[in-house]
Amino acid sequence: MKKQQVDHALRAAGNITGEKQFVIIGSQSLHGKHPDVADQILTSFEVDLIATKDADRTQWLNVIGMESPFHETYGYYVDPVDGKTAILPKGWKGRLVNLPPGDTGGVKGLCLEPHDLAIAKYAASREKDLVFTRELARRGITSEARLLSLLERTSVDESLRDRMRDHITADFAKARAHEVRDVDRPRARK
Repeated sequence: MKKQQVDHALRAAGNITGEKQFVIIGSQSLHGKHPDVADQILTSFEVDLIATKDADRTQWLNVIGMESPFHETYGYYVDPVDGKTAILPKGWKGRLVNLPPGDTGGVKGLCLEPHDLAIAKYAASREKDLVFTRELARRGITSEARLLSLLERTSVDESLRDRMRDHITADFAKARAHEVRDVDRPRARK
């Protein structure tokens, strides 16, 4: 999704609920730090939102959710979620990033900081999440040291922590290997 589509979803969410602020916790939260991120990395068609003032109003967003007329019309939708949807490191709320200004009708979006987002994706460990985290590492959006530090502040059992650590390490090993291949690639002659 493009940032303009996220802006539209926020505007619609605000109109439906009367809320003026939402937390964006899914991959679209990457727009907070990287509003011009390449379309290839943000392939999902949903914006995961939590109403910050009255969390019960979040469920009202089903009217613009999956398979709604909004979804059928625009090709994207809002997924109303709650604070238990994602596994996040301690202190994540203090690291939220403002969505840059746009056509939101005065509705504010608070986005996960990219490392907190990546931790949530590593915890979920679905194939699409692991493809996403690999891209974050490859593009230099996340740092291995920062992720490993945040992992220690994430409440998960040891088996999941070990699996997450393995995925983080593997993503950055692949990113380093990719850099080496790019450096070793012969330059085209003019």
